[in-house]
Amino acid sequence: MPWGRQRRAPLVRLLERRRRTLAAAALCAGVAVAVYQLTPPSAALASVVVAAADLPAGAPLQNSQLRLARVPVDVLPERAATEVGAVAGQRLAGPVRRGEILTVAALVGPGLLAGASPGTVAVPVRIADPGSLELVRTGQVVDLVLSDQAGADGQRSTILATGVTILWTGAGGAPPGGWLGTPKDTEGLVVVAAESERARAIAGASTRGKVFFVLVDRARP
Repeated sequence: MPWGRQRRAPLVRLLERRRRTLAAAALCAGVAVAVYQLTPPSAALASVVVAAADLPAGAPLQNSQLRLARVPVDVLPERAATEVGAVAGQRLAGPVRRGEILTVAALVGPGLLAGASPGTVAVPVRIADPGSLELVRTGQVVDLVLSDQAGADGQRSTILATGVTILWTGAGGAPPGGWLGTPKDTEGLVVVAAESERARAIAGASTRGKVFFVLVDRARP
């Protein structure tokens, strides 16, 4: 046997023993290259304000409760807050979870009407039984009923509005100035979304009698 063939024999035997391992390594390398070439470039990111902890409805936001996060632009909600300073000091209209993106619709203010039908307005009304507001949350639908004294006929009940959506409740704390002003007493106060014509009947109703609400099914006609 020639000398050169004797020198190559150990190498050949090694390659034969490891050929499956080497083949698998080559296949993995090929797959890695293919994945790299087919992976699209990173999506554009934007900075948004998110809750740094679980926060209850009505909570006045503090800097320590907020943080900035980077999210893809294509999943960014409409009118999302992008600066902590622009959100701090405002009050939440409903509870938010840690990491949830804050938008103007999550804050007490005109943003609560985001997505509402044209002509919808926000109307404050005081409920006769403040304790009952513990049973409702923002977004729930109610009927408003006015109970007043009708002279000799006794007490009379009148439907003020049907299927109105609760935007904010006084159970969560006082709203910030600049939208609803600075009421001295928020006990029993709620803000509902109603058509402008119906809003005139709701506004000031508590001065004509006692206002109560009835929980209804949003899906009903």
